[in-house]
Amino acid sequence: QLQLVESGGGLVQPGGSLRLSCAASGFSLDGYAIGWFRMAPGKEREGVSCITTTGGSTNYLDSVKGRFIISRDNAKNTVYLQMSSLKPEDTAVYSCAATIDYCKGYVSLYDYWGQGTQVTVAS
Repeated sequence: QLQLVESGGGLVQPGGSLRLSCAASGFSLDGYAIGWFRMAPGKEREGVSCITTTGGSTNYLDSVKGRFIISRDNAKNTVYLQMSSLKPEDTAVYSCAATIDYCKGYVSLYDYWGQGTQVTVAS
């Protein structure tokens, strides 16, 4: 079975940090760009970041630029999202998703999704 599994979420105080992991099983991530998305209660899903197949290019949601860093280790079949200077508005379920070849702007074009991991930023 082809799966993505997120981990690393939790409760942190504003200004704190978390590192999320997205691990693939059943397939290699080598040929896939990986995006991170988040969905807050009552809100639409939004793209947070995306990284190309080799990690040579990345993009970020404006509100997380300078605070979040996406990276990948293809040898470990894993993509990471390092989050720092966290704010309450970052609270959401974070999911990773894979899309063939390159990052895409439409959620519907991502082929595989993880189950999500909860990130809560609160005092």
